[in-house]
Amino acid sequence: MNASARPALYRNFHRLAWFALIMTASTIMFGSFVRLSDAGLSCPDWPTCYGRVTWPQTQMEAAQHVASEIRPLETHKAWREQVHRFLAGLLGVEVLTLALLAARKRKRGIAQIVTASVLVAIAIPLYMRGEHVAASVLAIGGEAILLLAALRWSNIDLARAAVLTLAVVIFQALLGMWTVTWLLKPIVVMGHLLGGMAMFSLLVWMAWKATHLPITLAEAPRLRWWLRAAVAMVVLQIALGGWVSANYAALACGGGSASLDNFPRCVSQWWPQQNYSEGFTLWRGIGVDYEGGVLDGASRIAIQMAHRMFAVVVALYLLVLSVRMFRLPGMRGWATTLIALVLLQVTLGVLNVKLALPLAVAVMHSGGAVALLFVLVTLLARLRAPE
Repeated sequence: MNASARPALYRNFHRLAWFALIMTASTIMFGSFVRLSDAGLSCPDWPTCYGRVTWPQTQMEAAQHVASEIRPLETHKAWREQVHRFLAGLLGVEVLTLALLAARKRKRGIAQIVTASVLVAIAIPLYMRGEHVAASVLAIGGEAILLLAALRWSNIDLARAAVLTLAVVIFQALLGMWTVTWLLKPIVVMGHLLGGMAMFSLLVWMAWKATHLPITLAEAPRLRWWLRAAVAMVVLQIALGGWVSANYAALACGGGSASLDNFPRCVSQWWPQQNYSEGFTLWRGIGVDYEGGVLDGASRIAIQMAHRMFAVVVALYLLVLSVRMFRLPGMRGWATTLIALVLLQVTLGVLNVKLALPLAVAVMHSGGAVALLFVLVTLLARLRAPE
């Protein structure tokens, strides 16, 4: 397909892709707000909230559903969790539309996507009735149809990327369900964050490809390798940040304590006692309530220190990458933006510790990670070598 044919092909697709991209970023940020305000378990059932599509307004309304026996209603938190679910549901519809548009010229493309979506839709009421095995089989079947289609299809019309994004959305819904039913299990909470970032990255890539605004640069092939490494490092750092949050280790070094030096040292020591084997045990079984965390101090300190040390590595790499980009024609603006985002992220990370994790700062720190991914994936999508 030549360059001139692309804009006509994606005349409607790219608008929806950009809208879905904005919705994804908003959902990630709102999800961070929900998690950091300890509202992740405020609706003990899924996908309803105390049996309601919205959320109950009084304890009497909540008491009419069995979920009230699991956790008492906190109205000021319940609305946050359920609004987050509404946003995620709307995003799912948008991504489904993208997948249908991208696959409309594929042989049985729409039929495959619709079949997969119907299987997942049937699984939800089965799960709500307690038929978990049947629901799981249907959801896995729907995911398998989408993944097989992604493997078979090429990506010349973005069909592969669109159907893969839909598969990620469905898996995100499952992770959202397990986040509640498995009581904030850290591996699920971290996976939910990474799934959101993966979906965001796919949509950034699709939106730019559909918009078709390439950046032509002779050094593009080499720079793309640098950018791929940068994306991998940022994703790993996001995973570490998610692990810190899921295990309530953000203040493990004594954040907010006037009696302790918590940064750059930790509990007033350069190298305090740390338990990495316990801190990075990924699976601890099902049935434990992880709200507030279950690890001891040494394990949480290990998680916090790992996040800090790798943050230094990532920041240095991104600064070196920015210097290389600054020397290339037409890339100074991108290099400056990247430097500014790195410095902002480091500053927000330090403020989280020094100010005892204020909600606004912590949410902005999550937003900084989203912004970094946007810049890096944008460059990967747009860079082209001269023909």
